[in-house]
Amino acid sequence: MVNKRVLLASRPVGMPTAENFTLTSDALETMTAGDVLVQVLYLSLDPYMRGRMSDAKSYAEPFKVGAVLGGGTIGRVVRSNSEKFHEGDIVEGQCGWQQYALVPAATLRKVDPTLAPITTALGILGMPGMTAYFGLLDICRPKAGETVVVSGAAGAVGSYVGQIAKLKGCRVVGISGTDEKCRLLVEEFGFDAAYNYKTTTDHSAKLKELCPNGIDCYFDNVGGVISDAVFSRMNTFGRVSICGQISQYNNTQIELGPRLLSTVLVKQLKVEGFIVIRYFERAREFYTDMSQWLREGKLKYRDTIVEGIENAPQAFIGLLQGENTGKMLVKVAD
Repeated sequence: MVNKRVLLASRPVGMPTAENFTLTSDALETMTAGDVLVQVLYLSLDPYMRGRMSDAKSYAEPFKVGAVLGGGTIGRVVRSNSEKFHEGDIVEGQCGWQQYALVPAATLRKVDPTLAPITTALGILGMPGMTAYFGLLDICRPKAGETVVVSGAAGAVGSYVGQIAKLKGCRVVGISGTDEKCRLLVEEFGFDAAYNYKTTTDHSAKLKELCPNGIDCYFDNVGGVISDAVFSRMNTFGRVSICGQISQYNNTQIELGPRLLSTVLVKQLKVEGFIVIRYFERAREFYTDMSQWLREGKLKYRDTIVEGIENAPQAFIGLLQGENTGKMLVKVAD
């Protein structure tokens, strides 16, 4: 078998370009005891990957230049040297940006394709869904009648956060980058209101209009000037969940902004950043609630799917530029 793989050719400076990636075709390695050969069907593309393309110290090791890029996948078992998996099993794991992967059986999880479309294991019933679930419910702890604002609201995590907040009886306002996405947030995902940050010149005034009772919870996916404006409208004892800072990921210099700690002090805000891996031990809570809400039709989701492993780099660049609605996936094989 020949395996097409996408390697990190060089570390991006600013927004990644096609030159930062290399597509290669290589022979598969030899299987050893406990290995499982997986054919990748879908590759998940996520904003956190941009941070791992840099060599700055963070919560996860940087991707290595010249090595295949890592990432979550759904795949089919082709061959197995483990009793846990058999040919034809559908599995979720970290197989990376490639057509085939030899991985230890312990790193894989079986997925039942009869319960839901297999892509949900990378989206609403996967890491993004878990991020939304715990980031909102465990950190923000929204109460019925409160106002929740979500930035990056039309992405995978943001769209799930808004819907969960609605299930908890909150007023939900989303911030996104196109009028069409804002329409989708209200008409399909049930947000109470949404606005286009690219066509808004005064974020604070717009938030005052859409959140007349102030903001109790803020789920922050973007950072920057949008978050500066949201902080200015927070109510006393408000809660802020810092999930991502996508507006800052491609900056070559630190962007200076308002000094927010005085607002945190005066409003007595709770501001907490989190990495979803800290909640993996509580995964059963997430799967129980989210799968039930999905079965009952209380949650909806969108996927943006790009065909072909060779198109993964451009799809990732598109993700950073906001070209996706919902989860960004690359379909690698049927």
